[in-house]
Amino acid sequence: MRRPPVRVALLLLVGAALVVLGAGSAQAAGYRYWSFWEGDGGKGWTYATQGPSVVRPDDGAVQGFRFSVSDDSQDSAQPRRAPDFGAVCAGTPAEDGRKRIALVIDPGTAADAPDGEKPPPLRTACARVAPDASAADALAAVAKPLRYDSSAMLCAITGYPRSGCGEETGADSGAADPDAAETGGPATAPTAGAPDGNGDGGGPSAGVLTGVGAVLVLGVAAVLRARRRR
Repeated sequence: MRRPPVRVALLLLVGAALVVLGAGSAQAAGYRYWSFWEGDGGKGWTYATQGPSVVRPDDGAVQGFRFSVSDDSQDSAQPRRAPDFGAVCAGTPAEDGRKRIALVIDPGTAADAPDGEKPPPLRTACARVAPDASAADALAAVAKPLRYDSSAMLCAITGYPRSGCGEETGADSGAADPDAAETGGPATAPTAGAPDGNGDGGGPSAGVLTGVGAVLVLGVAAVLRARRRR
């Protein structure tokens, strides 16, 4: 039995729209970067809402850094070691006039690594710094060399990765100069976190939406023609 022309036209319309939307989803891309985390009282990690140059943790705090590929902070990978101050700083005795900050530095997995690079092992360190030191100061005390881009975004910890800085995965987006190493003081400390995602990372682009609109218009026209022929 032949299907009514109107029903056929509607099926074609739905199928075409799904193809266009599927193409838009395939174009979504992630970003490769160091994200910044804060230990949540030994219970887990919380994505930092401020950069490490702004955060001035108290003695006994745990700060985490994780290199990974993600679209934004909502799906960013956490450090793969629990925020345990006692375990990290057990061998670093307290000292008058100084504070201790536990750091978990997780370079991520081979899947997160740029082409031609291998992530170093996850490591922890206990930074003993001045009472007013920021998280960036603590990181600089134990994980040099650090590298930043011209906007002061954290690009590399202990020299990893050798190049690139928050670039879109699979795209050559003008990586930062790998020789432009910085010491990580407050003036050049980063706002380490996901790219803002205001357009490139999430949802269909304007071109995709335009394509969907064109498909809908053609589909409606086909339906009207079919009805006139009945």
